[in-house]
Amino acid sequence: MSGNPILDPTLQEILQVIKPSRADWDTRIRVIDQLRDILQSVECLRGATLQPFGSFVSNLFTRWGDLDLSVDLFSGSSILFTGKKQKQTLLGHLLRALRANGGWYKLQFVIHARVPILKVVSGHQRISCDISIDNLEGLLKSRFLFWISEIDGRFRDLVLLVKEWAKAHNINDSKCGTFNSYSLSLLVIFHLQTCVPAILPPLRVLYPRSAVDDLTGVRKTAEESIMQVSAANIARFKSGTAKSVNRSSLSELLVSFFAKFSDINVKAQELGVCPFTGRWENISSNTRWLPKTYSLYVEDPFEQPQNAARSVSRRNLDRIAQVFQMTCRRLASDCNRNSIIAVLTAPHIQQSLYSTTNAAQHHANGMHNPRNLHGQSRPWNQQIQQNWSQSNNTQNPPHWPAPPRSRPQQNWAHNNPRNLQWQQPVQGQSWPAMTQTQTQQKSQYKNGMRPMKNTSAGSSQNQVHIGKPPGQMNGMNSVRPNQGGHMWRPRSEQ
Repeated sequence: MSGNPILDPTLQEILQVIKPSRADWDTRIRVIDQLRDILQSVECLRGATLQPFGSFVSNLFTRWGDLDLSVDLFSGSSILFTGKKQKQTLLGHLLRALRANGGWYKLQFVIHARVPILKVVSGHQRISCDISIDNLEGLLKSRFLFWISEIDGRFRDLVLLVKEWAKAHNINDSKCGTFNSYSLSLLVIFHLQTCVPAILPPLRVLYPRSAVDDLTGVRKTAEESIMQVSAANIARFKSGTAKSVNRSSLSELLVSFFAKFSDINVKAQELGVCPFTGRWENISSNTRWLPKTYSLYVEDPFEQPQNAARSVSRRNLDRIAQVFQMTCRRLASDCNRNSIIAVLTAPHIQQSLYSTTNAAQHHANGMHNPRNLHGQSRPWNQQIQQNWSQSNNTQNPPHWPAPPRSRPQQNWAHNNPRNLQWQQPVQGQSWPAMTQTQTQQKSQYKNGMRPMKNTSAGSSQNQVHIGKPPGQMNGMNSVRPNQGGHMWRPRSEQ
């Protein structure tokens, strides 16, 4: 039990921000279509198809999620093995085509990875894409995750929250020795398998063996066979009347998730996470996992005995456990909404949620005036630019206008040296006596002559104004003030 009344509504607020909208889906579909057009322009890739997989297919991506794409060379035909050297060559041709197109940037060819990948970012939509060749395994795993999310909707919500939390604490980057998103999804599955009562079954109930091993022969036949077996088993599990129903709230499941893995660095020394069996497995007695060469073992249930968490280093595993412990402690006791948001989300999401709260408070207080409490204009586009810059760690896009230059407000009666003699000084202060040089400059000014600029006349602001020609002050053209010492605003020089 979480025991925190503010946690559930706060989680729903976070989900409302990070869940993709219809526009986010449409944007990614347009990016896929653009890449398909470029793919057909490459001579050696004509006839190949471009298929999405990963979080976009499993419906586990956030609004800022990237796209995983596979160039399928043998779509609909027999499944053939494509060597690593051939994949590198084909991706090289695609890289040259993308450069020639000019609508893509941050092109990076990860040529020596276990699975060669071409990384690009769409120039207009700013969507990051990872392109690989014949990644049938990735597509199959994505479909399984989608089928699992159909069993219980809390699985998807937990995955989205955990992925966002991991990004906020810099533990969702396999290149830096921490989790990849797929291993985090498997940890959520394992948590829902081992909670009481269980929400998800051991994955061997859905498919009784390593599904990747059955990707042989004719592709369409193999994929349909796997889908039919899985669909029948999922329907059987969902219709079971003997199993107890877990009615835990989303907040209770999230807090217990962090509590379960708060000592993961200690458990990982002897135990491995096995979503296929739905329990902790002793590494020394599992011959498939020997010899032990990883800091953390999270078995891939669809491609056994591969380790989905092989990128996690020992040094980072200790830090990961500390983040689990801190988060569990904070969520269980902290009833402050902003503190909960800060521990679960990245700065750009925090900014969005905080601004939503401020807008609601202003609306509730009847503050519909576009000026703030200090009477100063607060343009909304400036706030949007600030949020965008913080979330993307870059300067404002070029199509946004530069922030307006400040226009200083000055009191003519106070600044005009002619009025120094009759203006009443502030209580406790006295006006400085005018020097002989200043008196001469004032006399020349009154007679229409331009006095010589004297840099030794003092350092006060009023003295600087004396040497300016008529109609200028502080290097800016000014409008002649009305009588009576009214406020004035200078106009910027054209």
